Amino acid sequence: MKPTVSIEYCPKCGWMLRAAYMAQELLITFTDDVHGVLLQPSEISGSYIVRINEQEIFNRKVAGRFPEVKELKRLVRDVVNPGKSLGHSDR
Repeated sequence: MKPTVSIEYCPKCGWMLRAAYMAQELLITFTDDVHGVLLQPSEISGSYIVRINEQEIFNRKVAGRFPEVKELKRLVRDVVNPGKSLGHSDR
């Protein structure tokens, strides 16, 4: 079964649109590689965590910042389809 990417975001911080944009970018890039992208409102303030199944690949609190789209695509690619070319995002 294909993996599911989840984006846990803080709705109180107004980060739903950011999470939706990231989800859109991931779905466009990984249409054949993922089952879907789940947007998950968090109960924890300031939370922005990206997981593939149960594996955490990015945590805003740990990194001290949000991921860039190109960075997030590389992180997802490295787990779901390591041989996939991301074109300009690989540069």
